[in-house]
Amino acid sequence: MEEVVIKEVDPQGRISIPVKWRKGWGTRKLVLVRREDRIEMFTLEPISPSELFDAIGLSEAESRAMDFADPHAIKRALSETGTRK
Repeated sequence: MEEVVIKEVDPQGRISIPVKWRKGWGTRKLVLVRREDRIEMFTLEPISPSELFDAIGLSEAESRAMDFADPHAIKRALSETGTRK
């Protein structure tokens, strides 16, 4: 269901989001995406830093072929997939 509300931007560039829309978000952080003449907003779901440990973004085929005992092979695979910065 879509709801439309017209709001004015205050002199400091702020708008208020209706309370009933914000209920249940679980976060006060939003991601704003500017697309030409539109702004899209998404809630930023909080994640625990521990969820990021021991996580490598490889496809299933890559992970089956990977020799995890060889750190150089892992480094090479990550640099080829663009995951490693």
